[in-house]
Order: sequence, then structure tokens, then C-alpha cells
Amino acid sequence: MASAHALSVLCEDVEGIISRISGMFTRRAFNIVSISSGRTEVDGVNRITIIVEGEETVVEQITKQLNKLIPVIKVSRHDPDTLVARGLLMVKVSADNSNRMQVVEAAKLFRAHVVDVGPDSLIIESTGTPSKLQALLDVLEPFGIRELVESSVTAMSRGPKAMYPAKL
Repeated sequence: MASAHALSVLCEDVEGIISRISGMFTRRAFNIVSISSGRTEVDGVNRITIIVEGEETVVEQITKQLNKLIPVIKVSRHDPDTLVARGLLMVKVSADNSNRMQVVEAAKLFRAHVVDVGPDSLIIESTGTPSKLQALLDVLEPFGIRELVESSVTAMSRGPKAMYPAKL
């Protein structure tokens, strides 16, 4: 059975890099489970976190193909034992005077934060592993989920080793 793998890609901050990476996945018929991109501590260098599902040979091929792209500086595959991965969830939940405190208490159990209060709804923000975010949704479901948005996963490996030498 295929399992999920987290890859971090350091690349130059150039226009169209996400398009080039997703195009490589499309041409090779690889599937992206999640992709996120952001700046790093080094000016002009972005870090893209890609979650893929596949057998070992498929993940090796993905890594090789990513390394061939010109603006890519480095591709690193995370060891599941040292992986720290988090996503962001924002969810609008039905809540009026009769159940608002119950919804707030449910959010607190997951260390989530109420970021907006309306007359008949709350917006709750939470970060965590995909399984934690799903558990929060499961608890909030009976109250009525009106809207939700979940970000892609961002990941780093534990320990002192960095992907890219920090500026001195």
C-alpha cells in the first residue's frame, strides 16, 4: 500500500515555479496530496512543502525529477520519525446564545481560537496535524459547519540540521 511522504524543495524565488513543479507532476502522472510554498530565512529562496503518496520507487523518481528543474536548489525527503508537520484550519460553525459556550469549550479542548463572533456563528482557527484538525471537525460537526478552509501542510525536520545554510 502507498504511504504519504513529505518533501521539502528549496528553490529560487522565480515566477512560475509552482506551475513548473505541478506540470512535472502532471507529465509524469504523479499525484500531489498537498503543496504549500513560502519564503525562507534566505532572501530570494522559497521553500515548497509537497506531500505525495506512493511507493518508494515513485517517491525516488519524484525526487530525481524535482532535482532536474533549473530553479530547484535542493530537495529533501523528511524522515517520518523526525517530521513536524502542521496545517491551518478555519471553520465557521453555527452558534447562537443557546450553544455558543459549548462550541467555545469544544474549540478550547483542541487549543483552537475563536477569531470572529457573529450573532449566529463563530469562526474558529486551529493549527495541527491533519488528524488533529479532522478530530476537531468531527467534534464541531453536530453544531453545524457552515464553511471551512484548510491549508496545505507545512513541514520541517526536528533537530539542529537545516536545509540551507543560514545567513551569518
